[in-house]
Amino acid sequence: MNKKNINFFINSDVAIQDLGEGVSRQIMGYDDHLMMVKVCFEKGAIGYIHKHFHSQCTYVASGSFEVTVNGEKMILTAGDGFYTEPDAQHGVICREAGILVDTFSPVRQDFLKK
Repeated sequence: MNKKNINFFINSDVAIQDLGEGVSRQIMGYDDHLMMVKVCFEKGAIGYIHKHFHSQCTYVASGSFEVTVNGEKMILTAGDGFYTEPDAQHGVICREAGILVDTFSPVRQDFLKK
């Protein structure tokens, strides 16, 4: 079993991965079945339309995002969230700098490769 953390994760201890174009992420914790990732966006940054076989739930921790899921668009702000079923096309445009907290099932092995 892959295991990033046993019980706790401290933000300042988690490496930040700069993805470029105003987007960075921190892999906060995972096992084989579940992963939580904090994704930080600068204003205007884009999470380009993509799809993957994982189920995904996302919580908007801060900021404002135009979210597209399967062609449907909605503006979401802090406290909102969205669900993306496996293989659904989805992406975001950051309207106000903010943070998304993504959860995936199963773990995103592609995020773990360096």
